[in-house]
Amino acid sequence: MNLKPPVFKQAPQPANASESATATPSVATTRLNKRMAELGLCSRREADDWIAQGWVRVDGAVAVMGLQVTADAKIEVERAAQRQQLQRVTILLHKPMGYVSAQAEDGHLPAVTLINPRSQWAGDKSGQRFSPPQLRGLAPAGRLDIDSVGLLVLTQDGRVARQLIGEDSGIEKEYLVRVQHLTPQGPVAANVQASLPPEQLARLRHGLSLDGKPLLPAKVSWQNEEQLRVVLREGKKRQIRRMCEQVGLQVTGLKRIRIGRVTLGDLPAGQWRFLRLDEAF
Repeated sequence: MNLKPPVFKQAPQPANASESATATPSVATTRLNKRMAELGLCSRREADDWIAQGWVRVDGAVAVMGLQVTADAKIEVERAAQRQQLQRVTILLHKPMGYVSAQAEDGHLPAVTLINPRSQWAGDKSGQRFSPPQLRGLAPAGRLDIDSVGLLVLTQDGRVARQLIGEDSGIEKEYLVRVQHLTPQGPVAANVQASLPPEQLARLRHGLSLDGKPLLPAKVSWQNEEQLRVVLREGKKRQIRRMCEQVGLQVTGLKRIRIGRVTLGDLPAGQWRFLRLDEAF
């Protein structure tokens, strides 16, 4: 019997080469470390560390640095990475005046220098005690000006940092702001509420701009005759002070008392405590 070899017919080619290029749409990809951060698994830096350790798999294969992934890629993280993450701490500090939030500047100490066993609050109910490795990679998640006091969060956990200061963060920050009204007749420090026109308070709530960009709406109310309660969902440099300047107010004292669902409470100035497992921002 005479067997003829199989014939493979070539598929017809489009007359125009551009037709071939547009026939199959390109699939959008994202760098793996960015995708892991978007999913809330960790920070980009943590993702790079885990990938370097061989702790990350994508669609069953060990990931390599710089890998691009699609939105539906299956990303798996080894238990070793999860255990490492559980050991990372988040610390709540009542920052006193005179300390900067991050790097030392102009001879002023950074707030992290206050984190030591002697300054851990006796009322800390987390069950954790200070140990030197907790200072490794501990960084402020947000800032608090040198002349401001109150709640400052320092964390080793990239997920917490992203939640508080990521581009898409909408976490509320609440402040008590002592002010005086600057008038042509001089500063008014007593009963400022009666001195400030209501329309200026309305502008504080919505209608101001900083650095050429409109600000998000803010919650602003009188706590007492000389003190405002301000709630923001953004954190531009010296934002509250600059907002007040635009309506004729001068800030004489500023204290942050809440970030998200976590409050400063009775934590004394200069002392700190751990974020408990039952707390979340």
